[in-house]
Amino acid sequence: MQSDSFLPEPIASELSEDTSLPRSHERYPGENQFERILWSSRYCVLIAVIFSIIGAIVLFIAGTLILIETILTSMLFEEVFISVNREIVLIGIIESTDFYLIAVALMIFSFGLYELFIANINIARQSDPPLPILRNESLGRLKSNIINVIIMVLIVTFFQRVLSVQFDSIFELFLLALSIFVISIGVFYVHKDE
Repeated sequence: MQSDSFLPEPIASELSEDTSLPRSHERYPGENQFERILWSSRYCVLIAVIFSIIGAIVLFIAGTLILIETILTSMLFEEVFISVNREIVLIGIIESTDFYLIAVALMIFSFGLYELFIANINIARQSDPPLPILRNESLGRLKSNIINVIIMVLIVTFFQRVLSVQFDSIFELFLLALSIFVISIGVFYVHKDE
């Protein structure tokens, strides 16, 4: 039988069929079970979520202990506070802030992983307004949030190191000012799109 189409008969008949619905392929034995196991493997992420939260709690405690030690040190020497090295007090406060920031990064990481791989944290989404730390629609957004916290940790660590350095020349002070300026520009560009 001759067709009016220029296409061979089998191709013309395939094109005339309704292709709006996806065709089901033949499933091999065990495919459903394999897909169920594969999909359930996402629960391995809970290991990272749980231990990130534990790590964050440990860092909060460690940062608090450093801060308490710094406060007690400054209070014990209150009457002779002038003789207490102010740099030691500042370094203690900055070090505790460093611990807190890393703990926050771990919490953002664990919340984001949970929401990306397991389920939404419904109780947090019911708060009014919803917390912005849960706006991790993708792994890229989660990495971006963590990178912002890591940059802040690096800045705090930089200032902690600067406090313990003795400057012997005007050129070294100029380099300090220049480095602070470069860090400020970096922070500006990190937060430019927000």
